[in-house]
Amino acid sequence: MTLKNPEYVPGHGLIKGKSVLVTAAAGAGIGFSAATRAVEEGARGIVISDIHAGRLEASVDRLKEETGLEQVYGKVGNVAVEDDVRALVDYAEEVLDGTDILINNAGLGTSKLLVDMDDEEWHKVIDVTLNGTMRMTRYMMRVMKERARGGVIVNNASVLGWRAQKEQSHYAAAKAGVMALTRCAALEAADFDVRINAVSPSIVLHPMLRKSASQELLEELESKEAYGRAAEAWEVANVMMFLASDYSSYMTGEIVSVSSQRG
Repeated sequence: MTLKNPEYVPGHGLIKGKSVLVTAAAGAGIGFSAATRAVEEGARGIVISDIHAGRLEASVDRLKEETGLEQVYGKVGNVAVEDDVRALVDYAEEVLDGTDILINNAGLGTSKLLVDMDDEEWHKVIDVTLNGTMRMTRYMMRVMKERARGGVIVNNASVLGWRAQKEQSHYAAAKAGVMALTRCAALEAADFDVRINAVSPSIVLHPMLRKSASQELLEELESKEAYGRAAEAWEVANVMMFLASDYSSYMTGEIVSVSSQRG
């Protein structure tokens, strides 16, 4: 395998027999890749969620067809709405007989200079990316605590939580918040045997990034990576699976960079 042109890595049963819930998993980005990897790594059942009903239905069918797993379920939900969050988690608890692993992938990003940004755009990004992650984490922690059989939560942060980039003040602030949330919530969740960690990817050419960033910016970002390319979505999903598995049993409150960026 070459690092510039990696081959897809087969599953090794890292989460065999576990049940999984993934937010924002209908599409061609990290969420669907995480769902696919979860099944390939032995998940016994999975619920994927998204705000787009048609795209979600198609993704459920695709995941079943590509993996052969019948226990694939979809639930429309918006992480910016508390009632949707509760309904989603409760649904997963019912159809999966308890959720072992939650992957918080939902996020929203746009590109705009801070001096040109209004409150509405700032709050929209923060509400989905940070507050949505908080809502899902908070309610799942409550459920896992009451169920008393442990569990794992994996959040999706970003290197922009550490690094500066023009036109990304709202998104960077939200992702830095996800990192802080992960660390603090992990200390609380340890009391009832739940681990919470996060991945922090650099550039992944998913549809949302292609829509919000110029070709010039994308080329600039890729040029800063040691391998001269963006990460594949499944490369980020691989690290998520590691954090979801017992291979990371002593890790909680950690932010794992998925990046080849120089400097």
